[in-house]
This record gives sequence, C-alpha cells and structure tokens, in this order.
Amino acid sequence: MFRRVAFCGAALFASIHLLTSAPAYVPSSQLPPLPAREFRGAWIATVGNIDWPSKSGLSTEQQKSELLAILNRAGQLRLNALIFQVRTSCDALYASKLEPWSEYLTGKMGQAPEPFYDPLAFAVEEAHKRGIELHAWFNPFRARYHSAKSPVTTAHISKTKPRLAHTYGKYLWLDPGERDAQEHSLAVILDVVKRYDVDGVHIDDYFYPYKEKDSAGRLLDFPDDASWKRSGMAGKMSRDDWRRENINSFIQRLNTAIHAAKPHVKFGISPFGIWRPGHPEKIKGLDAYDALYADARKWLQNGWLDYCAPQLYWAIEPEAQSYPVLLKWWTEQNLKSRHLWPGNNSARVGSPWKPEEIANQIALTRKQAGASGNIHWNVSSLMSDAKGLAATLAAQTYTQPALVPASPWLDKIAPPRPAVTLQYDAAKDRFEMFWQSTEVEPVGRWLVQTCTGGRWESFVAAAGSKSGNIVKSGGRFPELVSLIAVDRAGNISPAAVLEQRAQ
Repeated sequence: MFRRVAFCGAALFASIHLLTSAPAYVPSSQLPPLPAREFRGAWIATVGNIDWPSKSGLSTEQQKSELLAILNRAGQLRLNALIFQVRTSCDALYASKLEPWSEYLTGKMGQAPEPFYDPLAFAVEEAHKRGIELHAWFNPFRARYHSAKSPVTTAHISKTKPRLAHTYGKYLWLDPGERDAQEHSLAVILDVVKRYDVDGVHIDDYFYPYKEKDSAGRLLDFPDDASWKRSGMAGKMSRDDWRRENINSFIQRLNTAIHAAKPHVKFGISPFGIWRPGHPEKIKGLDAYDALYADARKWLQNGWLDYCAPQLYWAIEPEAQSYPVLLKWWTEQNLKSRHLWPGNNSARVGSPWKPEEIANQIALTRKQAGASGNIHWNVSSLMSDAKGLAATLAAQTYTQPALVPASPWLDKIAPPRPAVTLQYDAAKDRFEMFWQSTEVEPVGRWLVQTCTGGRWESFVAAAGSKSGNIVKSGGRFPELVSLIAVDRAGNISPAAVLEQRAQ
C-alpha cells in the first residue's frame, strides 16, 4: 500500500536508452499514481535534555549540528513531520518577550544562546528545506520541571504572577482554574503561531498534573482551593467536573484561536492512551479522565482538534493495554473524522521490544480504518541504529515518501496545476526541471514523480524550491515527469505531466 512503485503506460519508449541525444518532452495526459498519504512523525523532547540538545551549555554550533543530525535522520527515514518541544515549563526555546529562555539551552534560565540564534526559527527553516513539517510542542500548565537546576529568573511567571503558580509535589504548576493562567498560556502559544511558520501546535498529556504523593505516601490534591472558591461553582457541579471543564474550555478556545490566526496550522493533542479503564472492555490502567481531568474523548468527538495522537505505548499482545484494541476504540470516538495518529513507544525497542514490534504496530495502524499515521516516542530512538529500529523502518516500513494527509475541514480547495519546464544540460547530461505556482496561495511542498522503465518514484521538494535535477536511471531518462503542488492543508493540485516525445 505504501510502496509507491507503480507502472506507467510507456511501452513505446522501451528503446529510449539507445538514444544518443537528449529526448524532447511534451505535455502529457497520462497521470501518475496518487501519492501515499501517511503522517510519519517523531517527538523531539527538550525537557531534561531528553532528545535535544544532548546537554545544556553546548555552543550554538554544537546545538545546530545536533539539530541538523536529527533533521537529516528524519529525512533519511522519510518522516514528514517533527514535533519540537518549545515550551517545557513556562520557558522558551525561542526568542520570546513573554517567557524567559529555557535553561535546557544554556544551563541558565533567561540566558540566550551565544552567538545568538533562534532554535525554533532554525528548526522551522531547516525542516521545511527537507519537506518536513515542524509542529511546535507546548506544555500549557507546567511551570517548573522536577529536575530543573537553574535559579528561576524574575521574568518567570512564578515571580511575575505568583498567585497563578502553585507548588505541587516536586513541581510548580499553573492553576487551570485561574482565567489569567489560561490567558497567559494562550498568549504564549498564539505568539508563536503568529511569528513563526510552524505547521502545527501540539500539546501532550499534561493538563492537571499526574498525582504526586507526600512524604508519607499519601496522594496530594491539587492546591486550587482559592480558584475553586472564586469560581462560584460549588453546589452547581462537582470539583472534579469543574476541573475538567477548565481544561475543556482551554482546548476549545485554543483550537478556535489558532485557526483564527492562521487557518492552515493544525492543532494536535497527544493524550494518555487510555481514556478510562474499561473503555473498551478489559482495558486496565490509569484513568486520565479522573486523574488528569482530561476528557480527550470529548475533544475528539466534538472536533476541537485537527489530530489526536493517543499515546498507545503498549505492545500488541497484552490484553489489558492492547495496542490494536485501543487503536480501534479511539477511531470509534472520532465522530468528526479528524486525523488519528497514535503515538508509539519506539524508545522501548531493545528494552525489551524488538524492532518488529513497532513495525507491526505501524502495519496495524495502516489496516485500521480511520487511522492514518504514527508518531515515534522519541526521536532519540531513531538516531542510533544499535537496536535496529531505524534500519527496519527504512528497509521495510517507510520505503517511499508519503504526504501528510489532507485536512479538508481547514481548507478543501485544491491548488491549480503548476507550470513546469525541462531544460537539458549537455555538460552534465541531465535535465533541469523548473516550476512555479500559478496562484498567490503559498505552496506547502512539491511532489515530483518520475517514471523510468515503467516504474514510478516519488520525491518531496521544499515549498521554497523552484527547480530540481532529472537524471538518468539505468542509463535512461524518465519516460514521464510529473509535478504536483501541495498546499498547507495537504490538498493536491492536478498533476503537470511531461512525457518523452516519440522520435
């Protein structure tokens, strides 16, 4: 299904390789095969220097080098999206006037990289050069990570608005029941949406925090007495329902605000993989609805997001948290036909999983109606191939490029057919392919397809590119060359196809 090698109707060109001069190309009515559609993503976690940078305090050039290595590996594996954590705990891995620089860059909160660069701007630019989407990942309410070491600066929200941030166990946490806390996080996220050319906004499973315990081992309740009292909802709804409604309201408002600012930017959430135990039957585990006050089923059913990436971090076989059983359940909740791209625990390969576990999970996703991609936790699991996962994915799973599935609820108008020409370069014995859009709307990327010896191959080119090289394969030039424009919502144009003229 995802191996995009098809056969073109070009038998009359069987002897083309015998030509001694460059062939001529003319417009053709033949069509290429439809491109594969699959979201292939990976998380880049910056909190605690999990994935990037490998440690705080690296030089600008070292940080850039590590990030380029991640992007290059993503390109080699034919991934088409990366989810880059830019706000770990009310900090910023980009130039922000609203929050201080993250300590995970320089080792000191509030200190910018030196020589200066903007990691998010750099990541967006380099990802787009490779035809890869870059989604900005935010933690909306965590204010201080448990292993943070740098002193908190005076610009941090715990200093500027201390009533919004509470100590909870080993963490500092914004109170979702405080309207000002929600407004602050919304402002931070929208600032990024407006200033950076990101393809998506992503939040993970941290809403209200996972339960912490005191020194005696007793569960701690979240310290929101003041906001609960001020809400005036006591006697009208339970405190648990009020907390859930705080998160529901935030999700709904964020979804609306993102699309009002930039309609093509996708909003995605990766909730804990189990909504509630017993849903579906026999499933056991954490109750995210009760513990995190996260009603992810409601968000999906109401279409308050563009993609849902439930963290299905379990193996295929165990009945209590079966990957295919949970995947099917999530697809059944997708009443608005949004994207469902489950997260996979690729970090478990080698301890104790084999690479085939992840490959088989992706195969099951492809077979499940209503699911159209996967996200790997985490990108570090793909960087070193000591455990064989990257090689397995490259050789068996991601053998050809794929486009991110279209989001027709954001935009369903296909771009027009692009203009394309070929010019022969005799000195290099190759064709230069030139193209351009025929409308003002920005192109998201280009899909170049060539048919040589009856076999189609696909290549994704960056949005800003306007040319490429067409070279011989097996001693011959392609019989057919096709170009498709892909807009920011994933809609594709009619193909502009050129074929060799019979001589």
